Amino acid sequence: MSDAFLKPARFSDAEWQARVQLAACYRIFAHLGWAELIYNHISLRVPGPEEHFLINPFGLHYTEVTASNLVKVDVHGNTIGSSDWPINPAGFTFHGAIHATLPDAHCVMHVHTTPTMAVCCSEEGLSFTNFYAAQLWGQVAYHDFEGITVHREEGARILASAGDRRVLLLRNHGPVVIGHTLAQAFNLMWLVQRACEIQVASAALGKQRQIPVPVLEGCVRDSLNFNPRFGAGEDSFAAMQRQIDRIDPGYRS
Repeated sequence: MSDAFLKPARFSDAEWQARVQLAACYRIFAHLGWAELIYNHISLRVPGPEEHFLINPFGLHYTEVTASNLVKVDVHGNTIGSSDWPINPAGFTFHGAIHATLPDAHCVMHVHTTPTMAVCCSEEGLSFTNFYAAQLWGQVAYHDFEGITVHREEGARILASAGDRRVLLLRNHGPVVIGHTLAQAFNLMWLVQRACEIQVASAALGKQRQIPVPVLEGCVRDSLNFNPRFGAGEDSFAAMQRQIDRIDPGYRS
């Protein structure tokens, strides 16, 4: 690693590692076409006893997010330390509520990709009729659309809608995923994205073939995305990070 990517003294080793991983994730999202101008958000808990979190600077595209310019905030969205950038108030309305209430919600992601929004706008919601959706059986909840998420009181209602589910589809809006780790959240979002892509494509062919519930339950049990023997999502995220390091390593600054 070059001197340009050395850790600034103001960050602990653990915080810097979290910053690098989160900045990589923003670049991965941009690489996959999951960015939304300067909007949407991925938040990650900072290791340590304080309830502090990292989130993207509001005003920067995902390709401009770096380890050092990520904004550290508390569960109320107050900036900790200094930052040249604000955060998007619509971002931390539900991110803050989730982080503050669920102790194992270390990473929260939200996107507005076309296929995921299309499914969120459908009356049926996610249809468990394809390989990817089958792995999400029993993990999906819904929250009715209330408008732009800038009102703090909606955060509690979003949390109540999510319950113990790791995937929340905001009706008429887009998906939210909650992970024990960033890698787990990324793999959940990958499954949601692929499930919705296949659902939107297969809908054009007519009625979709249903999968029996026992088979769906087996898919959840057997999914490699969350199996510790296969990295529990860490291996696939690391593979994507290596790809970003080859083409866009500036996120490490």
